[in-house]
Amino acid sequence: MVKLFRGMLKYMRFVVFAMLVISCKSTKVVRDGTLDDKLSAKAIIRTHYQNQVSFKTLSGKMKIDYSDGESSQGVSVSFRLEKDKAIWMSAPLGIVKAYITPERVSFYNKLQNEYFDGDFSYLNNLLGTELDFNNVQNLLLGDALFDLRKAKYDASVSGGNYQLKPKDPMVLFKTMFQIEPKNFKVVSQQLSQPLKKRLLQINYTDYQKISRWILPQSVAIAAIEGEKRNIIDIEYRNIEFNQSLTFPYKIPKGFKAIVLKKDDL
Repeated sequence: MVKLFRGMLKYMRFVVFAMLVISCKSTKVVRDGTLDDKLSAKAIIRTHYQNQVSFKTLSGKMKIDYSDGESSQGVSVSFRLEKDKAIWMSAPLGIVKAYITPERVSFYNKLQNEYFDGDFSYLNNLLGTELDFNNVQNLLLGDALFDLRKAKYDASVSGGNYQLKPKDPMVLFKTMFQIEPKNFKVVSQQLSQPLKKRLLQINYTDYQKISRWILPQSVAIAAIEGEKRNIIDIEYRNIEFNQSLTFPYKIPKGFKAIVLKKDDL
């Protein structure tokens, strides 16, 4: 699971580069799942944000599979999220735990007696760009990684979904988003740097309705850089909303700090 978090940092480096490059209320659209090929990009984007999940807490299980082409591992973890405040994960028996807040990124591994503990400014310096809590939260909830309202897009219909591409395509950086028509959640978001042979593909293969809330059933993440490929698959299980939660987390004494370097990412 520690290797998993290092892999997540690798693809987040690419995400935050995209956020630097892309920086620009009215009646709701009917949400019956019917595609409207005349719907404007502004209407699609507006409805995507109107339909963001409103809740206080989210909890359940996550099955996470990670592969870097040389090795793979899978783990089921307990998962808790307090909206805009905290993300917490714990492997069985607390062997590995992670705790992320807007100010802090931390995890430890009892098998190797090691831990990482740093704030986002540390990661920003390491990555050479800006990264924040909302990027991680948006990815987990099926929302666009960065604010689509800050740029202009062309809309089309592709594979039963709405597809958004920037009106002014950039040479060094490409983006594409697909939004499903029923709940206006993200089906796919693709970020690429063709000249550097980098591609980040995030697919939401299914959505589940839990009471009145809509959440991804599974998330498939592929980060490719040259010949290197990192794959992360996440599946949600036994999800509950708005339960009273605690976030127990304390790095055990005597553990060795993991010092991340740019080569690690």
